[in-house]
Parts: sequence; structure tokens; C-alpha cells
Amino acid sequence: MTRFADWLSEWLPRPLDPVRSIKMKLGLTVVGSGLAALAFFWWQIGWLPPTTSVIAIAIALATSQVLAHGMTRPLRAMTTAARALAQGDYRRRVRATARDEVGVLAKAFNQMAADLGDADQQRRELIANVSHELRTPISALRAVLENVVDGVTPADPATMRTALAQTERLGRLVTELLDLSRMEAGVLPLRREEFALRPLLDEVVAEARVAAPACRFTVRVDPPQATVHADRGRLHQVVVNLLDNAARHGPAGGEVRVRAEQAEGGLSIEVLDEGPGIAPADRALVFERFTRGERAQGGGTGLGLAIARWAVDLHGGTIAVVEPENSGCRIRVTLPN
Repeated sequence: MTRFADWLSEWLPRPLDPVRSIKMKLGLTVVGSGLAALAFFWWQIGWLPPTTSVIAIAIALATSQVLAHGMTRPLRAMTTAARALAQGDYRRRVRATARDEVGVLAKAFNQMAADLGDADQQRRELIANVSHELRTPISALRAVLENVVDGVTPADPATMRTALAQTERLGRLVTELLDLSRMEAGVLPLRREEFALRPLLDEVVAEARVAAPACRFTVRVDPPQATVHADRGRLHQVVVNLLDNAARHGPAGGEVRVRAEQAEGGLSIEVLDEGPGIAPADRALVFERFTRGERAQGGGTGLGLAIARWAVDLHGGTIAVVEPENSGCRIRVTLPN
């Protein structure tokens, strides 16, 4: 039935398409319908009073124009708002009080305008944040190299290590941006496999000890032979980002604990540090891109937790900042069995 209606709508004539006003179309529809009805009555009866007929059609036309005003006003408002959207003004909204198709269209238009405004705001923030994150290591690297070239600072190992650290920070930022872009585009398919969890955590902790030798890392897995069905590379990336976050924001010489527990409901992995923690109001925001809350002084890019969230979401799991046991930060990852 739907196909037949679509086919019929394509083949039926559209004599009113050249008319640019819907109100005029409605008026012409009323006049045309009235004339058709009068013609039928004239054909059956043979005579109709012309004055009464003309007055009746005029009254019907005027009534249709008054009633059509409320029907077409949202459409005119949407046209104006659409032109404003094309020029970058996403604050325009349309009054959506009708319950008909035009009202539904107005509500959909308002939602679209809000989504476009949010997307534009995120784009601006992304450009600003990326520019800021790139500017800092580039400026530091340029200062180091200028001092070496000008002879102010000798090109000794300490100076080169400073330059290398800034270069690594640039590389880490670019890598995280690429990873996040690929995850959002859905071009990072999961390669799930069954593997033991403890060797993976030991491997990640060994890498973390090299990057943060001042921190003390401990690992506990319950039961020790726990296994997980996941993408090893993506899960490795999640734990790396969590340990990097914990090491950067914890005190010098502090302890970072990794705890994993397997139960019937799934696998949970917790990373705990001894840092200042995350305020309850910021606990959901830290997983957004470039959001670091009150812990921003650690020098991170603000992308690690966002990448961790995306990787966990791909596995159908959850990641959240939960209430710490005593102090510090406690992030929990749960993965289904």
C-alpha cells in the first residue's frame, strides 16, 4: 500500500508547484474545490444564485487564509532560521506548539540546530585545545634549540634529553589524536581473543616503571589465572593510559595500585593512585576530550582517558571514576564476560 501511494504521488499532477506561498496554495485549493462543487451542483440542479456562490467562495477563501497563517508561520520561521544556520548562527529556534506534521518538523529542526551548535562548539574547542597543546611543546623545543644554536646552552646530554622529551610529547599527542579519530570513525575493529590477564598487566606495569621510575606499582589479580575475552591491543592501551594518568597525578614516590577481579558478572580492573583525586562534579567530564579537571597541572594531553573510554565502549564495557577508598583517584573498568 505504501509503495502504491508513493507511486501515485509521483504520477499525480502538481499544478500549484509554481506558486511560492503555501497560504496562496491553500486559498487556490479552497477556490478550486468550491468551483468544482458549484459546477457539480449547477450540472445537477441547472441553476445557482451567482451572488451567493461568489460570497460563499470569498468567505471560504478568507477563512482559509486566517487559519493558514498559524500553519505556515513555523515554515517561514524555519526558512529564516535555516538561512541563519547557513551563516553560522546556531541560536535560532522555531516555536513548535502544533501537534501536526509541521509541529514535528519544527521540533526536529530545533533539535538539529542544537546538535549543529554543539558540534560547532566542540569543533572550536578542539581546534583551540589542539593549538594550545601543540604550542607548548613546540615553544619549549624551539627555545632549547635556539639556545643550543646561539651557544647559550651546550648541546650536552641533559639538553638533548629536554628536547627529546618535548618531541616525545608532540608524538604522543599526534598518536592520541589519530587513535581517537580512528575510534570515532569506527575504523579500529576489535580482534577479540581469550588470553590471561596477569601477563598483560605485568607487561603494562613494566612499561609504566620505565616512564615513571619514581612511582611504586603493585598488581593484584583475583583469581591469579583470570582470563579475558577482548582485544589485547586495545585493552593494553586502556591500562597504559590509566597508569600514565595515575603516575602523572600522584605524588613523587607514591604508589599506583592495579587490581583486577573476575566474577560471574564480568571482569573489573581498577587503577588507584594517591593524588589529589577528582572532584565529584568532574568525574564524568574527565573522559571528554581535552578535559582534565582540577588535575591539569600534570602535563597530560587530556586525550588519554577519552581514548580509554572509547576502547572500553567498543568492548561493551564501562569506565568510571568511583569513590576512592581513602584518598586519591580510583578508576574502574568493567568488561563483560
